[in-house]
Amino acid sequence: MKFSILIAHYNNWDFFQECYQGILNQTYQDYEIVIVDDFSLDGSYEKLVDLSSKDCKIKLFRNSENKKVGFTKRRCINEALGEVCLFVDPDDKISTTALVEIAEAYHSNKSIIATYSKIELINENSQSNGEFKATKKIKNSRKLFFNINFEVAHLFSFNREVYNKTTGINENLTSAVDQDLYLKLYEHGDFYFIRNIQYFYRLHNKGVSQDKSKKSALNSNWHQVLLDTCKRREITSLYGKNINEIDNLPFYIFKKENSLVKRIIRKLL
Repeated sequence: MKFSILIAHYNNWDFFQECYQGILNQTYQDYEIVIVDDFSLDGSYEKLVDLSSKDCKIKLFRNSENKKVGFTKRRCINEALGEVCLFVDPDDKISTTALVEIAEAYHSNKSIIATYSKIELINENSQSNGEFKATKKIKNSRKLFFNINFEVAHLFSFNREVYNKTTGINENLTSAVDQDLYLKLYEHGDFYFIRNIQYFYRLHNKGVSQDKSKKSALNSNWHQVLLDTCKRREITSLYGKNINEIDNLPFYIFKKENSLVKRIIRKLL
């Protein structure tokens, strides 16, 4: 099984060096590294060019202008050749046994089209900030699954051939790109939860999900992703309300899914 490790890079050389080292240290070595640089302007692209000249596993591409994350991640997949793809953000890192554990999961059950794992939060100095508690095993084939509580997150891998059966990542998204990917793939097969920490998610001021100036765009994009998901699944109403009359689908679904009754039911399951 060949992996394509996908990296959408933009002005992130300092953290990327640690990310890259984590990939080099993998116990499973059948992989390629597909890097699409989104027109970095801090000199990091030139450093990536030098690095790629020394590592034949790296396939380096550059956008002709800054295209943002949706376009860049979609291009990463389009340039990949591996059977299984996984995104690693350049400021994060993965465990040394991540690839071998993922390979074992796919080999154990042919119905699996995607895997995801536990996550550890780290700070700028790579010190632990504890485990991300929301990630957990989900039920497959549920029409009303929207990943509203982030049960599915990194490290997320997926079958490239199955991805090609979807419409692919929406290149116009500037955030909520991972949610778009998860929900589209969820409609095509089984997800498998790996109960080990495989992903180290870095908390820092420049991170997209932590940048307060980008919160509005994040919510707008997430709303669009959920609206598109409902339309694909032919869902016209949620909890008795027409989806076209809901201004903020993330907030609306989260509130309904996290009522006292819903929380009690989840604890009993």
